[in-house]
Amino acid sequence: MLEFHTDYKRYFALQYDNARQAIIPFIEEIRPLEPGMRLLEIGCGQGSLLKAFAERGLQCVGVEMFALWLEMARENLATEIALGSISIIDSNIYDVNPNTAWTSKFDIIVLKDVIEHIHDQKKLMSWMKSFLNPGGMVFFAFPPWQMPYGGHQQVMPGWLGKTPYWHLLPMPLFKALLKANKTPAPELVEIKETGISIERFERIAHQTGYTVQKKQHWLINPVYQYKFGWKPRKQLWLITKLVYIRNFFTTGVFYALVTKS
Repeated sequence: MLEFHTDYKRYFALQYDNARQAIIPFIEEIRPLEPGMRLLEIGCGQGSLLKAFAERGLQCVGVEMFALWLEMARENLATEIALGSISIIDSNIYDVNPNTAWTSKFDIIVLKDVIEHIHDQKKLMSWMKSFLNPGGMVFFAFPPWQMPYGGHQQVMPGWLGKTPYWHLLPMPLFKALLKANKTPAPELVEIKETGISIERFERIAHQTGYTVQKKQHWLINPVYQYKFGWKPRKQLWLITKLVYIRNFFTTGVFYALVTKS
């Protein structure tokens, strides 16, 4: 297991810096951030991205359902919550009523490393449209399922945590390895059940009424500069065109979606 996964303060800091250095610039290439804009983050975790966007003057709302992350977010964002620039909702996103949960909808919705955890991804992407203002956009960042560590196995202790691609084994063998490593890790089984490829993501986006406004595939994910000291590198153009194969060599993707007019 990589130590930053349990060093929560360090993990908050690296995700905050990644939001400022990679995610916000990507969004601003198509949608300049202006004070007063409203942003919703689904699965906000410790609140790193919310802090980065709130510093730019946005009114931010985070939805999170896991108790540990809620506790950490409220601790990390205590000042912003007190000032009213950030609010945190303890809920499953499907239990949020867009007509009563807030007084107005959102200009930007962010899902970073979340969509690959969702079982019914088509349902979620359709449901989110009810939260958007006209002309609003949704930002997604996720690791394609077939990439070397697309199963999130890096969170495991021991040699399995350092071994790429074994998450692609058939489910019985996958579970047998988890058992042999004495790591039940139900969240890793969930990722195997829900992991998403580039092609399936784009297909679902189209089916649920979105247009891809901008995308970026990464050979080396920008967050890896904080985790491993590796310089971010965009995916080679030729690799981005190799359908299916590209998933095995792309460590992360950014997408900005808008609803079809």
